Amino acid sequence: MKFKVGDTVKITAGKDKGRQGKIEGLFPKQSLAVIPGINIYKKHVKGQSGQKGGIYELPRPLSFGKIALICPKCKKVTRIGFRVLEKEKVRVCAKCKKEISEA
Repeated sequence: MKFKVGDTVKITAGKDKGRQGKIEGLFPKQSLAVIPGINIYKKHVKGQSGQKGGIYELPRPLSFGKIALICPKCKKVTRIGFRVLEKEKVRVCAKCKKEISEA
């Protein structure tokens, strides 16, 4: 996968365009990522059996197409490539050609 939990990303489309954040959760089958503080929506919840009702702010997942990885080495927004090293597939920054370490 091109994105991992803990990667720093920049939002490239939508109402939060230009903002940055760290990936908190991934949904690979739907190609979605959850970034705290980004893509916040309000949900109206009715109180039930001890749970208090009210209006809660929740982060909704963003599509992979709306986020871009920020390389930890060169600090630039980049695409991700792959290289096979001794039976191991590693992510590579397209700009500086250095290996992107695990988050």
